[in-house]
Order: sequence, then structure tokens, then C-alpha cells
Amino acid sequence: MSVDVGSRALLADGDVVLVRPLHPADTVEVLGLHTRLTEQDTYFRFFGARPSKLDELAGEIAADPGPGHYAVGCYRRGELVGVANYEVLKDSRDAEVALVVDATVRTQGVATLLMEHLVSHARKTGLKRFVAEVLAENAKMIHVFADLGLRFEAGIGGPERDVVMNLDEDAAYLDAVLERDSVADAASLTHVFKPSSIAVIGAGRRPGSVGHAILANLVASGYPGPVEVVNPHAGEILGVPAVASVAELTRTPELAVVCLPATVAADAVEACGRRGVRAVLVISSGLTGTPAGTRVREAVSRHGMRLVGPNCLGVVSTDPACPLNLTFLAGAVKPGNVGVVTQSGGVGIALAESLDDLGLGLSSLVSTGDKYDVSGNDLLMWWTADRRTELAVLYLESFGNPRKFSRLARQLARTRPVLAVRSGSGGTAQRAAASHTAAAATPAVTRDALFEQAGIIAVDTVAELVDVIAGLSWQLLPGGPRVAVVSNAGGAGVLAADACEREGLVMADLSDETRERLAKLLPAEAAVRNPVDTTAAVPAEAFADALRAVLADDGVDAVIAATVPTAVGDPGTALADVLPPEFKTVFAVRPGQSARVAPLVPGTGVTACYDDPAAAAAVLASLVRYEQWLNRPEADDALAPPADPGALRAFAAGREGWLSPTDAVELLRLADIPMVETTYVEAGDSMEAAAVDLGSPVVLKADAEGLLHKSAGGGVLLNVRGADLPDGFRTLRSRFGSALRGVTVQPMAEPGREVLVGVRSDPVFGPLVVFGLGGVDTDLVADRAARLAPLTGADADLLLDGLRSAKTLWSGQLDRAAVREVLLKVSRLAELVPELTELDLNPVRVRSDGCVALDVRARFEHRAPHRPVPAPVAGLIPARKSCGRAGRRDDGLGPARPRPSNDARR
Repeated sequence: MSVDVGSRALLADGDVVLVRPLHPADTVEVLGLHTRLTEQDTYFRFFGARPSKLDELAGEIAADPGPGHYAVGCYRRGELVGVANYEVLKDSRDAEVALVVDATVRTQGVATLLMEHLVSHARKTGLKRFVAEVLAENAKMIHVFADLGLRFEAGIGGPERDVVMNLDEDAAYLDAVLERDSVADAASLTHVFKPSSIAVIGAGRRPGSVGHAILANLVASGYPGPVEVVNPHAGEILGVPAVASVAELTRTPELAVVCLPATVAADAVEACGRRGVRAVLVISSGLTGTPAGTRVREAVSRHGMRLVGPNCLGVVSTDPACPLNLTFLAGAVKPGNVGVVTQSGGVGIALAESLDDLGLGLSSLVSTGDKYDVSGNDLLMWWTADRRTELAVLYLESFGNPRKFSRLARQLARTRPVLAVRSGSGGTAQRAAASHTAAAATPAVTRDALFEQAGIIAVDTVAELVDVIAGLSWQLLPGGPRVAVVSNAGGAGVLAADACEREGLVMADLSDETRERLAKLLPAEAAVRNPVDTTAAVPAEAFADALRAVLADDGVDAVIAATVPTAVGDPGTALADVLPPEFKTVFAVRPGQSARVAPLVPGTGVTACYDDPAAAAAVLASLVRYEQWLNRPEADDALAPPADPGALRAFAAGREGWLSPTDAVELLRLADIPMVETTYVEAGDSMEAAAVDLGSPVVLKADAEGLLHKSAGGGVLLNVRGADLPDGFRTLRSRFGSALRGVTVQPMAEPGREVLVGVRSDPVFGPLVVFGLGGVDTDLVADRAARLAPLTGADADLLLDGLRSAKTLWSGQLDRAAVREVLLKVSRLAELVPELTELDLNPVRVRSDGCVALDVRARFEHRAPHRPVPAPVAGLIPARKSCGRAGRRDDGLGPARPRPSNDARR
């Protein structure tokens, strides 16, 4: 039996602990934890004096996990400081919980953390409720249960309280877990961004070395705390005192930076752990995939340290209270409001230089490198609480926990823009990304769905990223997609208009009043319809007046002003006097300018000025989509649960591989997804019975080994009438021979439009719901859209409108609402049945009065439910970060009274 080594987690103060299942070998530690309880804690734990057979109880708690019992322990630097267990009650799906927490870690969220792990495991095994008995005076434990975020009930009156916690997953619980995560994560990253002292291990005297460059940048950054260097060959470097080893440091540093060859980097990390260092930044490369890399991971886990890297550029923070530059970037880093997390040091360097060219600066930069611990999710949580960061930028080549990433990014994007560079889209790029990060790259379609649903502004290149940062830095978000173009060069205006339409923007219709005003301001040969061409002969003042007239039009949400200098004047010089307009977005375009993008007015910005109208239009379109996402309602009408969700789970239990046609139809019935009436006839049975049951004409569909696409493979016979059924059956048998398992018989469906609805489930990302044009040409046309489950109603609408053919598809009388409902039901099915790894409803026939699936294929694979407690980040010692409830200290002084754990109670 494989042993669960546990997962790293965070307490409310940011301290790193290990949470793992208990086993009989832990009995002595469990007994010791109970023995250390104070008199009051013992009373709360046992509702009286300490039991005489405490050793037996400890053994029962530490028993191996089984169908009726599960226990987890929380270890802080190797010491057991908390235990939680549940015992399943006999003949029920309820379990009774009990907890105990050491007094030394009270108020740090240990009880809440342990309960989250119990909840995760209980849901995975199909339990529905936790119950407990708690003394009424043990208010802190009652608060632990109440604050979890689960649906909670507690009795009133009497000395004891009967507590019930419903384990059904809902958004409130996920939000509560996320809130606790964010508080703990921010506390733990304080050791990285605001350390009280720093040691640089491996800084050399030679200016050309990485360690020397990092030390020089740290000294130049104005870091206010004490700094020491570990170098056995120097007494001081750059005026910083040096010692020969970590053990000889005059104080224990809160943060240590390791700039050593891979062969000795692991020794340094282990020495930091023994010394009590709280966080390490490992610049060293060459560790991943080696024994030394394994030692680094083990040391971080054993000693409870946070780790940035290895194989990274480093960390920057420009917080004036604690500025630090622990990178080998060339030159000083300008303070600003842009936060950056990147797996690639090269991307970090390029972005820092580009921001500096724009006069913009960084609030923080973290290069995660091989991402053993600190990841993009950590930075999303840090920035949520960091008011200095007004714009977040991500370059991620892989996702360890995309579901958590999605919730965190969505939460942050509601308050400030989040930008990401798409990476690893092609086969070659994906292989390179996997080699670089030792993690599988994300499939492009799933990644794009993740970004879109989380409100992330995604681009393909660093240059495009800088374009969008410039656009967001000095202008408001556009109020809508209606764009006007004003130019003194007709060609530039036409190019801008073409670019806007390519990007899905709407060329605004200027009002009669606006056109009359323009006609009075401009020469007779000027074009006063959108795009407005002022002609090259107008002076700067006239161009500015024309721009003001267009901005005053209520039908215009944004303006692209394209100008070129002429002998008459340079209209671009007047733009700054017009901007910034109130509630309108304006971008400037200067064809031929030396920089791809620059501030319109150096030093003050005002707006972004691009060298190409296409770049301005692309940025504007990105901002419009982000504004539309912000305006999308977060809440949504929930789809009612299926009639019998328990029957669905029971149906799925133990199934593997492709379902038979009969079972696939039954799956849809249990999920309340409409399917045409279907009869399945085994290869050896008579076809006459099917004709009587369904009438005629009918469709015959072969169920044959290796036949995936029935129509293309000759496996479908249409309009087969009563007496011809045996002949149709013989035809299919002759085509497929012994491979024919049976025949599906269905009545001919009413005419309609055929679409595809499907699910592709990824073990990391979860289910992806796909919608597109269906039928025999689905692969040829390849007009599809995809979004990650669970779908909201807004997600379903975006799928319906996400096809290239959507406008034509829904222009007639087709029942859009019926298809929308099917999408939501398919999403619900994928969430309820995580074993469903592939589902194809193709085609789904859509009519004016509903829709119905004509064919279904479904494949099952054993998988654990998608857990609200996040899975470990790829590349880590299993890491799960959680903590006490935000804003309160929630560990109680003991648990509910333990129940006997004999078979009669289970």
C-alpha cells in the first residue's frame, strides 16, 4: 500500500507545517499530544477527566485509514501539534469528528486547517455530513466549525451542543478556504518581501559573478536591514561582512539567498534549515532532476521554509519601507505599480527594461524558475492584499493547480487588471516549456478558456504585453466597443478602421450634430464620417477641436487619434491639451515613431502612443473585453440539481472505459439530458421487436469494435422501414462482421440544425465543456468554443455566441434556451461525476421547440473528485497552503467528545 507523505500547508502566521494521514507508528506522538493537555483542555476534550485508557484511544486514533476511520496530524518542524479524526456512523453517510490542538499553536488556524483536510477526504469517500458534540462553554471550538464556510447547524440549550456540518460543496466554502489561504500566504511571503535580515550565500569578490551582482544590487537598493555574506574566502565584500559558513552568521537571517553551484547548493539550503531561516531564494540552476534537487525539496519541507526558485532571476520589491533588489538585473529598478511573476528570467529582464523605457516601474517582481514552492498562485494572493500593485503581470509555462489559480485570478481581476503571456501554444513550444520547467505545458485551448473565464487579459508576446501595460497605465477603460478614428492622414485612418473591425470593435456612427460640427471646423474636402479624415492641411488647433467634437458624441466610447507631422503643422502636439477626456479612452498613433509604444508626453504619460494603428486597435479590443468581463454579473441562477444525484454517483462507481450504448443512454437519463428514444439490439437478437417498439421509419446505427465515427464509417442506415429492418441488420453485419456487437435503433428525428456538445476532462484542469457545429462535418468545419466547468449561465451564453457561425446559427427560429440548458446540464454532470473523462453528444438536433441528442459516447476513468482543498503545485513536495479564517484566530481549546471507535459505531 502506498503511503501518503502528506502536504505542506501554511498557518495563519505564515508558518509552514506538514499535514499527513496518521498511522499506527504515530501512536506515541498522539498519546503525547493528549497527555500535554491542560486540565481545562482535557475537560473540553473528554467532557470530564482524562480517560484511564488514553493509550488505547491514541492507538484507535492513529489506526490506518479505512472505510470507517480517517485521522490527520499537523506537524510543525517535526513535532505533532494537532490531530483531527472522523469515525463513520453505522449505516449512514455521516461521520463524527474530533480534534485536539497543542496550546503552543493556538490561534494559528491548526484546527481549521485539519478540518479542511478532513472535509476533502470525506467528500472523496462520499460522506454527506460531519456531526459533533461540543460543550456549550467551548465557544472557540463551536466557532471553528461555524467559520469553516460549510452549511452549519448547532443545537441550543443544555450543557452540550449538537453540531451538524453539511459537506455539500458550494461557493461559500470555496470562498472561505480561499480567504484563509490568502491571509496565510501573505503572511508567509513577508519573509520574502519584507525580511528583517538577509544573508547572501555564495557572493564572490569578482564583479562578473552572479552572487556579486545580486549583493551589489541589494546594497544599492537601500535595503534597511542587516546583511551578511557567506564566503569562506573573504572577510567582507562590497563593505558587507562575510563569514565562512551559515553556522557562523552572527544572527539567523529571515531570508537567505543561495548563489552557489548545484553541487553545493543543497548543502547550503540544509544548513539554512538547521539554522532556522524562514525563507530561501535559490538562484542556482542545475538542481531539477538531480539528487541535489530532491535534497533541497526535502530540506524545505523538513524545516518549514518558503522557497523561491531554483534556477531563477531573483526577487524585487520597491516597497519604500523595505526596498530590496535580489536579482542580477542590470541597473536600478524604478519603483512603480506593476507586479510581475515569471517562470522565465529572460522574460523578467526584457519586461523590466521595457517598463523602464516607458517611465513605468515595478512594485514587485518574482522569478519562480523551476517553481519548487512559490508560484503564480502565491503572488496572486500577495497582490490581492498589496495596495501598491495596481496591475499584475504573469508569465507562466505550466499550472500546478489551475482551479485555485482561476479563483485567485478572478478575485484579483475584479479589483485590478491581470495580464498574462500565452506560452507553449505549439507542439515545439510545449516540449521546450516542459524541458525548461520539468512540468507538462498546458494545452492551449484549456489555458485560453482558463484565462478568459478568470478575466485575464492574455497576449502572445512580450511586446504585446508592453503595449497593453502602456494602454492601461494612463487611460480609463473604454465604456463600450464603439470606436471613432480621427486622422490627418487618410491612409492611417483607413488602416486603423480596418484593424478595429478585425479585432471585433464597432466603428461608431457619428451623430448628425457631430458631423455638422466637424464640417464647420474642417476643410470642405475633409471626411466627416467615421473614420474622420481632417486632411493633412489642418493646423494642430483645428485637429484638436475636431477631436473634441468626436469625443463629445454620446455614441462614441473610445477614439484612436492617428497623426503625422506635415509642413503645415503637427497635430500630435495638440493631443495632450485635449486629453484626458472625461469617461472616454483615447489612444494616439504616430506612424514612423522610433518606439513601438511610448508615452505621448515623456515623463507624464497622458496616454499611450503607438507606431501602428493595428497595435492600438488590439490594445483597445483587449480593454473592451476586460471591461465587458467586469460588467458580467458574478452571481448566476443556479441550475437545479438532478432528480437523483445519488443514483448518478452510484451509476458511475467502478466504471472504466467506454460505456456501452445502453449505459451511455442511461447516463443521460439520470442527468436529465434529452436523448432521442433509443433501443439497443444485441447482435444475436431479433430486429422485429425493435420495429414494434419504435415504429418506422427508423435509423440503424452499428455498434462495432473500432468504429468511432458511425456515419463516415458506414455505420448508419437512414429511413429503414418495418419490413426492411432485418435486411438493414444483415447489411450492417456484412459490413462489420464479427466486430458488430449490436445495433442501436432510433426513430427518425425531426429536421433541425445539428450541433456538438461535449466534455474533455483533464486530470489537472478538470472538465472542459465544448460546443460547436455538429454532425458529419464537425471535424471539417472545426467551429467550436470551449470553457471550463462549472459553467455559469453567462459562460453558457458565451459558448453559444463563441462560434464563428454564431450570428447565422441563432438568426433563425432555433431554440437557443434549450441548447443553453443542455450545456449547463452537461457541465453539472461533469462536476458530479469526475470519472467522466470524455463525453460526445454529436449530433444534438436543435429545432424551434427544443433539442435532443441523437448519439452519445462516454468514457469513464477512475478519478478523485475535484477538491476544494487545492492539489499540490507541480514540482513541489506536495504543497497545500491553508490557514485560519481571515480576521480571526479560530483554533478552539479542544475538540468534540470522542466516540468509541469500535465496529458497532462505524
